[in-house]
Parts: sequence; structure tokens; C-alpha cells
Amino acid sequence: MTLRHMKIFVTVYQHSSVTKAAGKLHLAQPSVSLAVKELEEYYGIRLFERIGRRICPTEAGNEFYSYALHIVSLFEDMEKKIKNWDTLGTIRIGTSITIGTHILPFLIKNYQESFPSLRVEAVINNSGVIEQHVLDNSIDLGLIETQPEHSEIQAIPFMEDQLCAVLPADHPLASRNCVTLSQMAGYPFLMREKGSAGREILEASLALQHLFVQPVWESSSTQAIVSGVSQGLGVAVLPYLLVERDARENLVKVIPFQKPLRRTLNIIYHKSKYLTPNMDAFIRLCKDFPRLHGDITC
Repeated sequence: MTLRHMKIFVTVYQHSSVTKAAGKLHLAQPSVSLAVKELEEYYGIRLFERIGRRICPTEAGNEFYSYALHIVSLFEDMEKKIKNWDTLGTIRIGTSITIGTHILPFLIKNYQESFPSLRVEAVINNSGVIEQHVLDNSIDLGLIETQPEHSEIQAIPFMEDQLCAVLPADHPLASRNCVTLSQMAGYPFLMREKGSAGREILEASLALQHLFVQPVWESSSTQAIVSGVSQGLGVAVLPYLLVERDARENLVKVIPFQKPLRRTLNIIYHKSKYLTPNMDAFIRLCKDFPRLHGDITC
């Protein structure tokens, strides 16, 4: 039993494929299959069920994964701590799309002024994907717009942002100081894609008021939605951070809700994660962002 066996098993588990794991690890496929077989023989258990070309973890395989992942992660964290001893090495950050677009560049710029020799790697995706990266230890810290769903993830709130009504400049509601979702529900809606944090909050808010809205346009591109609104195709509800510039340039009208729609942005990491001094420094910088950036409410 070696660390190599553990790494191979974790990679096979995460990719649900011996072939993909072999490619990821730059190993021959028979070597990967042999490592899994040796693990099964060593423990006297079946780790995967092989169904055609697909493999699925057994109950024992799921249990073994929780241990193996922590062992592999702890070893990688140990190496990272030693490598970062003199502020050298790599820190891996993952963020949701909103945070990655409008907050992460500011954070990295300021962070690298303090740690110029540290390599910062960033992944930007929706919040659910970032959570999974934290669980798989493929990133060190995540910044997301929701509360994490998994019990193994620790969350630290670092700021609030606000969802606002986004309207065409000549819209009938554009002259109001504030609006309600029920007022907006009578107009065509442009929405982010399902699974995005903003979409989930909007749909939950509509459901609480027993409102049903069928979007005429769905997009993962906020800029596409803003462009559609500016052309009078409908209305939208988006984070103020994403439309602040468009509002200043009078491309759209941004109006707060009568009952503010606020949400908490969170720093997340695995509960078993060793936080290096560099990671702690990044967390502190995130907490300072509202003070350094200024007002972010519509």
C-alpha cells in the first residue's frame, strides 16, 4: 500500500473512468487498472462495479474515497506548506462567475503586491462546480455566492451584494425609485441559466410571492442579458456588481427593490484543509474588499 495507490484510486473515482484517470496521471491504462486491483486485493473488498465500459464505486469504494482523498490532500498540503515557506509556490483560487468577473481581478492584483513570488491559479465557474473543486482538493479556496451544500465545506462570509431590477431606459417602471417583483412579473424576463446562484435566488423569491415567470431568454452571459434589456427585449434581475458600469453609462436603468434582495458572498474551503499563512492572508484581503472597494448597493 503506497501513496501512489491512493492517488490513482482518487483520480479513477473522480473521473469514473480508468482511461480518463490514466490520461490525467500520464500513466498507461494497465498500470492504473493494476493499482486498483492491488488495492482491492489488499483490503479484500470491491471498490468499483464494472458495468460495460463504465465503472461505479461500491459502498466500500465511497467510504474508502473519503479516507484516501484526505490522505492525498494532506500530503499535497504538506508539500505546499514547505514550498510556501518563503512565500514561494502556488495558491489555487476558484470563484463563481460574478465574483470572478468583478472582484477576483482586484483581489489578485492587491494580493500579488504583497506576495510577488507566489503563483496564483484561478478557476471561474458556477458556485456548484467551485464547491466540487473544494471537495476534490483541486483548489485551495473558493469564493461563491451561495451557502455551501456539503457538510465538509467551511464557509466564511466576507461581504454582501444586492440584486437589482434591470430595465430598459424608457421602460414604464424606469422612473420609479424602487420596484417589486410582482410589478416586474408582468413583463418579459431575461434570466441567467439554471444552476446559477442569481437564478436560484430569483426563483426562490418569486416562489415565496407565488409568482411564476417563464423567461423569454436564458443565458450564461450577463452581458448578453444586459444587451437584450438595453434593446427593450425585457427586464432582468441581476447583481449590482454586474451592471454597475452599464448603469453608469446609461445603457440600462438599475433600480432597487422595495424589499431589498441581498445575499451573502462566502469564502469556502474543506474542513480538513490546512490553511497556510498565504491562504490566511488571502482570506483577510477578501474580508477587506468592501472597505477597499466602497459602496456596492444599487
